[in-house]
Amino acid sequence: MKKFTVVGAGLAGVEAAWQIAESGYPVTLIEMKPLAYSPAHKSEYFAELVCSNSLKAARVESAAGLLKEEMCRLGSLTVPVARRCAVPAGGALAVDRHAFSAAVTEKIKGHPNITVQTGVFETIAPADDELLIIATGPLTAGRLSEEIGRICGETLSFYDAAAPIVTAESVDFEKAFGASRYDRGGEDDYINCPFNRAEYEAFIDELVHAEGAVVHDFDVYEGCMPIEKLAKRGLDAPRFGPMKPVGLTDPRTGHRPWACVQLRRENAAGTLFNLVGFQTNLKFGEQKRVFSMIPGLERAEFVRYGVMHRNSFICSPQLLNRDYSLRSRPNIFFAGQITGVEGYMESAASGVMAGINAVLRAENLSPFVLPDTTMIGALTAYISDETVVNFQPMGANFGILPPIEPKIRDKKERYKALAQRALEALEKSKNG
Repeated sequence: MKKFTVVGAGLAGVEAAWQIAESGYPVTLIEMKPLAYSPAHKSEYFAELVCSNSLKAARVESAAGLLKEEMCRLGSLTVPVARRCAVPAGGALAVDRHAFSAAVTEKIKGHPNITVQTGVFETIAPADDELLIIATGPLTAGRLSEEIGRICGETLSFYDAAAPIVTAESVDFEKAFGASRYDRGGEDDYINCPFNRAEYEAFIDELVHAEGAVVHDFDVYEGCMPIEKLAKRGLDAPRFGPMKPVGLTDPRTGHRPWACVQLRRENAAGTLFNLVGFQTNLKFGEQKRVFSMIPGLERAEFVRYGVMHRNSFICSPQLLNRDYSLRSRPNIFFAGQITGVEGYMESAASGVMAGINAVLRAENLSPFVLPDTTMIGALTAYISDETVVNFQPMGANFGILPPIEPKIRDKKERYKALAQRALEALEKSKNG
């Protein structure tokens, strides 16, 4: 019998191990926590969420929602757990991150086919009868990073950022108000901190002149752009980004604010909220000073400040097959953000596919490859496409799917049609 080993108990690793175990094979899951931690991880639980507690849109007619539905139909571990640990977040699936990670950990440790081994994995030398899945995440460092560089060539890197978290009781509701954009969801899902024009311009001026924790410039993935770096692109850049006021009405004025900061519920109890889109690299003291200028947060209690950390990924288009195995060493698979998929669920989805395909390889069967008309298939095609140049991380979006013909002009109807086509293609692939 083939031996299965998965390295890393993040979202991708637990999904890969789960798929193997559910197929009836014993699998060893190697995780370094709590023996060692990356700079961004604090919890001893598996599938720890670092940047945000949101898993993005829930509705199937959205790119993120379609991705999660596809995962569910492939036997995902994390999506059903996330739905059970959900907290109100309008149209998004956000979770109580502690409850989510604890539940995933319990599932993994309770599976009879999964053996959890605590240790720092450093040497990539699988035995002839071993199938190895490396799912160590974008913070892979040390000797393992050197090992990956040895077998894959030079890794690429970018920087990622996490947003601050404040206590709900410290928010001034004489200024802030509860509401979801366009009334999608309950009024307790988000706290909104509205700016008038003068307040906004004063805030942006302080933001762009605040002192950062890293003095050199760096490349950052667009989806995790630090708020201060975005502000340096132009006075109105944040107002058309994370501080956009559309879909909101300030009950004090009866009008749309000039700009708005949204706070999203961080835990089920509703005692903690994170600043949506406010990933930052500012020094902690500067975060306290500048973010306290946000209307309603003048006396906010920050339970976690934003942090910055280095993320790495391999040049997957030059290295990986569409089953996530290395072209040069097909008994080695990669999964998660280290492959260049971007996002929590995107990482988890790659783990699902790597786990499924590791089992198929052990059984000498053809790989399971989803068509490009599915969201998972399109992401897989992107990271394994040898024609891709200047490879950068990619998250779920409808732009990577082949267009519907004839073209549907109405965006809502077009997305609905794309989702329906994807799920039909998925079912056909499963049953084929």
